[in-house]
Amino acid sequence: MDKNKIYTYSTLFLAILLAGYLVNSIKTSIDEEEKITKMESKIIDKLKLIRSAQIAYQSVNGEYTSDWDKLINFIDSGEIYLIQRREETILLEYGAEETTLYLDTIGSISVIDSLYSNISNFSSKSLPNVPGFENIKFKMWSGKIEKGGVMVNVVEVRNPKPVDINRRESNEANIHKPLRFGSRISITTAGNWE
Repeated sequence: MDKNKIYTYSTLFLAILLAGYLVNSIKTSIDEEEKITKMESKIIDKLKLIRSAQIAYQSVNGEYTSDWDKLINFIDSGEIYLIQRREETILLEYGAEETTLYLDTIGSISVIDSLYSNISNFSSKSLPNVPGFENIKFKMWSGKIEKGGVMVNVVEVRNPKPVDINRRESNEANIHKPLRFGSRISITTAGNWE
């Protein structure tokens, strides 16, 4: 065998090795991205369930809660009142109108039936747990802040263990922080994935 054939075969062998390495690294990267997307989707779904419970809790109790036991108890045994709103407008002699607002409670429905009836195998006890991690719970905070001279209720629930290692609290953009909804500094229940 001459040197040309040895060089050709060794170059071909190196090219095949390099192509295999590149394909494998690209596939690994794609698989990892799919895994992160799938896990984050489950976490977002759980955060949406918690957000629904917090909004219902606030509408009934006038404030959010940072206590998981209170929120779970509210889901299991709380009631949401059904209110009918009716307005009555009377035209006064001098062209003005007087409007009276009537709010009538027409019944109630349990929180679990109202919010989670369409979810099979729903368990309020598992609500605090981050999907994919057995012993890690979502961090939940509630409080009051002053906005425009008025004290308002705020809530924040976040994932303390991001699946994507690039999601850090130190990131400036909210969409690159760990998954969360609500805020400690503004009046919102929006999620940073929205």
